[in-house]
Amino acid sequence: MNYARLARHLATSQRTIKKHFPETCLAEIKQAIIDSERTHRGQIQVAIEPALQPSQLWRNMSARERALELFASMHVWDTAENSGVLIYVLFADRSIEIVADRGVCARVAGDTWQGTADTMRIHFASGRYAQGILAGIAAVSGELRALLPACGGGLDELPNDVTLL
Repeated sequence: MNYARLARHLATSQRTIKKHFPETCLAEIKQAIIDSERTHRGQIQVAIEPALQPSQLWRNMSARERALELFASMHVWDTAENSGVLIYVLFADRSIEIVADRGVCARVAGDTWQGTADTMRIHFASGRYAQGILAGIAAVSGELRALLPACGGGLDELPNDVTLL
């Protein structure tokens, strides 16, 4: 077990998340998701987790593994066009993972999501957490607009609220 990682995770709490993502910020992110989803047929979910549980750390769970687990448990995969995208932030590790369903993943180059995560990290490094999430939503939206442009009213299949774990 990596004891430095364990210490970071034990020191990062919901309070830390609330400090960096106050209610006004969460409302702004939710509105960005709503506005984005009007322009394409994809579905965007944002999940922010302060830290992993000690049992997850003991198993050396990576941010990617946790993102995939959440992608399934949050049913991001369960959309009519297989067009769900999860933006996951593991705050204690400063990790950002973007997981896309098969209807999107197969048509977007893998380094596209890495570039989006890198852009978000630049904002985070400067303490601009809301701007980082908003930049991520904008980049994902651009990809979804290109692949699945809006056609009519469209369904809002997944909640637009930011999931704080």
